[in-house]
Amino acid sequence: MVQEKAEHNFEREPLNLAIVGGGRTCQFFLDFLQKEPFPYLNIKILGVCDIDPEAEGLLLAKDMGLYTTHDFHDLLKIKDLNFVLELTSNREVLLELIRIRPKGVAVLENNIGRIFRRLFLTNQGLKLAEQKFAREKMVSDFLIHQINERVVVLNPDFTIEEANEAYLKAVGKSKQEVSSSHCYEITHGLDAPCSSTQPALGCPMIETLQTGESAQVIHEHPTSQGTATYCDMVTYPVKDQNGEIIRVLEIWRDITEELSPRWEKRVKTLKDDLSKLVHEDRMISLGRLAASCVHEINNPIQGLMTFSHLMLDILKKNELSRNELDEFRRYLSLMSNELERCGNIVSGLLSFSRHPAPEYKEIDLNEILEAVVGLTRHKMELQDIRVSKHLCPDPLMVRGDINQLQQCLLNLIFNAIEAMPEGGELNVMSEADSAREEAGIEIRDTGCGIREKDLENVFDPFFTTREDGQGTGLGLSIVYGVVKMHSGEIRVKSEVDKGSAFILRFPLHRTRHNLAGGILWTTR
Repeated sequence: MVQEKAEHNFEREPLNLAIVGGGRTCQFFLDFLQKEPFPYLNIKILGVCDIDPEAEGLLLAKDMGLYTTHDFHDLLKIKDLNFVLELTSNREVLLELIRIRPKGVAVLENNIGRIFRRLFLTNQGLKLAEQKFAREKMVSDFLIHQINERVVVLNPDFTIEEANEAYLKAVGKSKQEVSSSHCYEITHGLDAPCSSTQPALGCPMIETLQTGESAQVIHEHPTSQGTATYCDMVTYPVKDQNGEIIRVLEIWRDITEELSPRWEKRVKTLKDDLSKLVHEDRMISLGRLAASCVHEINNPIQGLMTFSHLMLDILKKNELSRNELDEFRRYLSLMSNELERCGNIVSGLLSFSRHPAPEYKEIDLNEILEAVVGLTRHKMELQDIRVSKHLCPDPLMVRGDINQLQQCLLNLIFNAIEAMPEGGELNVMSEADSAREEAGIEIRDTGCGIREKDLENVFDPFFTTREDGQGTGLGLSIVYGVVKMHSGEIRVKSEVDKGSAFILRFPLHRTRHNLAGGILWTTR
């Protein structure tokens, strides 16, 4: 009973392993595990694959009653698989395994034959418990140091217990520098775990500590050259006999080259999707603008009709006096101005309704602001909203798509108009920050404001505080998408019943450095 209890205390969760390549090395490994099982490492072989049905290791696996196959894709379908051991010496097979492996499954390379033979010879002289411990440490050292992936062993307090050469090379530090340091200090230069200071990063270590299970995230890591690498990070818990986590094994796989083409394709898709959304939103905006422009065009048309009747009455006379000629000229001048005004309104709407392909070029943000305010001015006048413009006296040149930026700013102004149904004041401001090489825009209203609990959701798609039928909630999400596509930043400040301010910043075009002057750009 005592012996059974002792053996039970040293039980471990099985390390489920599948082998690709059923040759002599596989045969040696299977035979080694049969004769010399590890008391502290419960290694369980779930399957063996080889295209040669007469391969030595494959035949031994069949004799042992293990699952065998000629297609390594079958092995990856095995439930609860932890590792795939690649023994074919075929790099194409290795790369394919790495590419298609399921989440949480690690791939070990084929350079283990020599290590296993050394383990076998060493094992013959290991009889005492201390010697068994040394043998298991040799296996763990192999798993950490002999694979090309970056491996680090962490304590529950996030300090680094062990790291292999691949990890040290990636972080650019020596073993002495990383030893006992916190992982988040080494990789990100932070003072606290990644997810607590930068929630978007996520932390597989925290998830593993909380759940006791393996976790996975993709992290962006800066390099000394100023670029970034992307790593697929997987954590595995190491537990004691009581089930308590005493270490966490973290394995990084550099997926930068694999991710880049996919990322570029995804970015292109997002840009195309955003362009379609912007155009659809422009059509909705066009309908809203047309309603107010009908009233604005109606006034000059009524004036033209009145002047034409007056001029016809004057022309009925055979002879015109000087005063009547002067009056005739004045009517023509007024009619010309009114016709030009109608033409500008119609031209603006026609220009706004076009859907050209996205084209990124040098654009003056001040000109876009002027155009957008001009399109919405009459709508604001009908709603008793006063407009105040304070634009930078110098051009604010950025690189972007004029249609997307125009729709972005138009949505913000429409948002402000809807926040002031009983009238109010709209302030449109711009500035150039030459020190930071940024262009700043602020659109501030004196409307109903946004509740504090809603502020963090205002840019979410389909989020709206309006009643059903009064909007889709896409306006501000399109604004956010356009700003991000132009490498910009947006934030909002608001107070209920006092108004809101949307603050945008875009990188100035680098070819322009003479941006001195301009008004002071302030926020609440």
